[in-house]
Amino acid sequence: MTGAEALAAHLATGVSTTCRAWALTRRDGVVMGFTDHDRALAFEGIAFRPETGMSARAVTAGTGLAVDNTEALGALSDAAIREEDIEAGRYDGAGVRAWIVNWRDVAQRMVIFAGTVGDIRRAGGAFEAELRGLTDALNVPLGRVYQTRCSAVLGDRDCTFDLDTPGYVAERVAEQVTQNRVFRFAEMAGFDEGWFRHGVLKVQGGAARGLQGMIKRDRMEGAARVIELWHPLGAAVAPGDALRIEAGCDKRRETCQVKFSNILNFQGFPDIPGDDWVITDPSKSPRLDGGSRRG
Repeated sequence: MTGAEALAAHLATGVSTTCRAWALTRRDGVVMGFTDHDRALAFEGIAFRPETGMSARAVTAGTGLAVDNTEALGALSDAAIREEDIEAGRYDGAGVRAWIVNWRDVAQRMVIFAGTVGDIRRAGGAFEAELRGLTDALNVPLGRVYQTRCSAVLGDRDCTFDLDTPGYVAERVAEQVTQNRVFRFAEMAGFDEGWFRHGVLKVQGGAARGLQGMIKRDRMEGAARVIELWHPLGAAVAPGDALRIEAGCDKRRETCQVKFSNILNFQGFPDIPGDDWVITDPSKSPRLDGGSRRG
């Protein structure tokens, strides 16, 4: 008998001992468990704690491809969900599962919701998070873009380039950090100026561990190297925190061929005519033999 069947049999007795439990999995791998029961539960290797004050509203379930939505409510605390972690974006897109559980026998349980965290609102020491069902992913536009530049993300399954290739990653510790956005290093030998522009800076230690930012500029200031992000990171980066700085790609065919030697996996259409060519008037050249206008 499955856990859901055992739970159904328990509910059929008319005297039930059930509660709800939630598991939250952040994108950095941290897993947190919550329950509305008055004592801790444990199953699937997760400890579900009651003291967080977290609760959830009823799931709005639909048929077909309709998105199942609900909301989670709770108090901000150091022991559970902290305001600074929300501000840092650690819960953006986090995975959520919810169960009905027989607290006398946690093997008797059934999943009632699976999805991700959407918008989070904070006020008065509490939070309210929108939970979006799995079918919400069907609202995301998919398909390739017919454009001159590459549509792949450097290192993804379409690009296939291995970012761990020597010469394309700098493993450093933070030295001088301004506004969690500008990183200055005394030197960074072996990498040309601009090598990391359009790349990613990932924090691997300290209070901002797990956060990352897109690189806007990579420039030299004398012998020093300055890496500037588009947006500040959501948590403080201190000198000595471990960083991983990955090379950037501007999506041009020349960059793919020369910088990464990966032209066979280029996902753009560099030879498509531009708008000015499409709307141009007929050629005034005496040569009108139907040949190519691009010479």
